[in-house]
Amino acid sequence: MPLGYRSTHQTYKTAGVSLKAADEIVRRIKRNARSTFSKQVLSEIGSFGAFYDAAFREYKHPVLVSSIDGVGTKLKVASKVGRHDTIGEDIVNHCVNDILVCGARPLFFLDYLGSGRLSQAVIIAVLRGIVRACKENQCSLVGGETAEMPGLYRGRDYDLVGAIIGVAERRDLLDGQRVRVGDHLLALPSTGLHTNGYSLARKVLFGKYHVNDFQEELGTTIGTALLATHRSYLKPVSTLRKSIVVHAMSHVTGGGIVGNTLRVLPSRLSLKIEWDSWKRPAIFDLIQRIGKVSEREMRRVFNLGVGIVIIIAQEDSSRALALLRRFGEQPFIIGHVLKR
Repeated sequence: MPLGYRSTHQTYKTAGVSLKAADEIVRRIKRNARSTFSKQVLSEIGSFGAFYDAAFREYKHPVLVSSIDGVGTKLKVASKVGRHDTIGEDIVNHCVNDILVCGARPLFFLDYLGSGRLSQAVIIAVLRGIVRACKENQCSLVGGETAEMPGLYRGRDYDLVGAIIGVAERRDLLDGQRVRVGDHLLALPSTGLHTNGYSLARKVLFGKYHVNDFQEELGTTIGTALLATHRSYLKPVSTLRKSIVVHAMSHVTGGGIVGNTLRVLPSRLSLKIEWDSWKRPAIFDLIQRIGKVSEREMRRVFNLGVGIVIIIAQEDSSRALALLRRFGEQPFIIGHVLKR
């Protein structure tokens, strides 16, 4: 070896990836995830794949329904506030709602979390939220991926994606073909922005407020209002479908009420929304006023207080409203179906 030469050994750790930290995270995830397992789960966390018993004996013609999604730039708000467990609930509930409006109930869930530098505290907090929501939705957390990629993500920034598999009886699938002219649009309220519109909301609100500023209109801080958990509609909708024939449903995400509900209608039909038929949560009024956002843009970007739209026959409206109210919900009619 030449004089003055010093050997340097490159390792994964010097490249920014800690295998030891990743292994510890997986160890802790296993214990938490196992608490969500149903009897159909046949494998442990950490295998190359998850095994799920698909002998759906209670179904005559079972159909698997799947979806995958993320929580967008709401992650930036979580980082600003320093709270990450609600983000875990958001991703599960979002995915549950996506297959729910197709007529399916959730079976199992998988997650992906990629970061520039893994933080055990953040990942475990996200996991707590995922586990909590999986239990509430009777959905098994069967696996996932945690990736540390310092060349792709900056610092402790992270991305979160969830994938869900559910099942439905074929005859109970909701594909919009039952929808008729005159059907009513029954809505269940959102808990805020849910997981959409955060790029615009952050630009508007953080241009004027700090994340911890208390806002009187909201009755809480800006950060807390923006982190309001994306709720699941599984329980009320399941209760409703036992007594009322549902023609179609839409989960109001990016694209707003009209954009998402048109997705579940036959091409010959359209919607009439009565925009003054419900009171919008204060967070939307604040965004619109501070940012001088047009009404058209508000309707296109945000849910405006409507989390899910349930399309039912006009003659079933009164009974459906009464049933949901007995269940503790606050439903309202926002419009009807008409010919395009």
